[in-house]
Formats: sequence, C-alpha cells, structure tokens
Amino acid sequence: MGLLFGLLAACASTSYPPAPTNAASDAYSYVIGAGDNVNIIVWRNPELSMSVPVRPDGKISTPLVDELVAQGKNSVELARDLEKILAKYVRDPVVTVVVTSFVGPYSEQIRVVGEATKPQVLSYKQNMTLLDVMIAVGGLTDFAAGNSATILRSTEGGKQYSVRLKDLVRRGDISANVEMRPGDILIIPQSFF
Repeated sequence: MGLLFGLLAACASTSYPPAPTNAASDAYSYVIGAGDNVNIIVWRNPELSMSVPVRPDGKISTPLVDELVAQGKNSVELARDLEKILAKYVRDPVVTVVVTSFVGPYSEQIRVVGEATKPQVLSYKQNMTLLDVMIAVGGLTDFAAGNSATILRSTEGGKQYSVRLKDLVRRGDISANVEMRPGDILIIPQSFF
C-alpha cells in the first residue's frame, strides 16, 4: 500500500514552471484556415465579388480563379494573390478580402483535453485568456485535478507550463488567469481522490 502512495506521489510531483501571465501577442495577424469563409470584393466588378468557403484542402475557387491556396495567408496576402491572377482578365483589379467566419489553421487552434465539461477545439482569438477558454468549455468536471493542469505550448517547442484552473474557476482567483497563444493545448488531468 505504501508503494502505491509513493508511486502516486512521484507521478503527481512532476512540476512545470507556471505559465507566463502575458503572451506578447500584439504582433498577431489572423491566418486563414480550412473551414473559414471569406468575402471577396473586386472593386467595380460585382460579378467577381462573392463569399466563398475555404475548402478542407485550404484552397478557394472563384470565377476566373480555378484554385488558389488561401490557408496560411492573412486577408491582405490573399487579396494581393487574387489581384495578380485577375490582372490577366481585368484592368487594374482592386481586391479586398474579409474573413467572415473564423476557424483558423489547425496549428493555431486551442485544444482542451481531459476533465473539461466539454473538451473541444477552439479558434484562437487575440488576447484570449485561460478564463475565456474555461468559459467556452463549460468549466471543470467534478473529477478534475484543476491545479495540476498544464498548457503544452507548441510555439515554444512543446514546453509545458503549470496552470491553476481550480483556483481560477472555482475560487475566482484572477491571478491564476494567463494569456493563451495560438496552438496551445490545455491538459486537465483527472483527480485520483
């Protein structure tokens, strides 16, 4: 019996540094992903202006443009690419691209696994915090070890940080709130007791 408690204590003692409270996200620019919808406006050419979905392969199709990769670009980059293609058919095209529904590329989505009420994938939004994520997933289950949760940060080569979800969600300790980054994975383990 003592061996069992020793093993459990050893497993529970894996500690990670606390997550930084702010993530320098001022330079963030939304990147288009599969599943997004984009509204393409071609000035003075309403027949070429339309709303199109970004297909699962990351491409879009419009009149005069059979296929164009949209995934991984921001709206300005996509607009310039469309202008280059449309210049073959239209004199001096001016294109504006507006993203109207947001999913984002897989590499930037926030994933919540484990003992969340509704584990899921969330679209990253600038200045998104841990509290925002917890509200979106409906909080913790009764079996969650909230203060043993971690964030796996893919932008830092898979570095893990500890977070205090129980303090944040159940006790209202706002000092436990941290800013999320694109691609973060929030892991909420189950409590053994």
